Amino acid sequence: MPHVYLLEKQQWVPSPIEKVFPFFADAANLQELTPDWLRFSILTPQPVAMHPGALIDYKLHWHGIPMRWRTEITLWEPPLRFQDLQLRGPYALWRHTHSFVAKNGGTELVDRIEYALPFGPLGRIAHGISVRRDVERIFDYRWKKVEELFGATPRR
Repeated sequence: MPHVYLLEKQQWVPSPIEKVFPFFADAANLQELTPDWLRFSILTPQPVAMHPGALIDYKLHWHGIPMRWRTEITLWEPPLRFQDLQLRGPYALWRHTHSFVAKNGGTELVDRIEYALPFGPLGRIAHGISVRRDVERIFDYRWKKVEELFGATPRR
């Protein structure tokens, strides 16, 4: 069994959940929230009808290496949460839960990413050398974009 890592980020934005959730639930907006260095694009025709079992295909470049990624929406509870699970891609596990809570006149967003790498001890070494840092950079970029789009308080 591979070692499972956890990254969790919380952020409050001064926009109502009725505005915030639809933005995140639209797969087309994922490209805007992803750093340019990943050369990320969505292959699934838009718009994607979001529901449990929906499949979304992507293409990206990780350190110059082109790869495909497929996720399945495994949980869909608008406007509170949804979850995507990697079915095909670079990770042994990638489960991303997006949660939204109406709070103090705005919305608290929580990203919880559970991920594991293949290749046993080599995967753990790769995680320590660059993968952990890359995953954190991706989500730091995401939160910076959220601040630009919705306004926000400092990250925790």
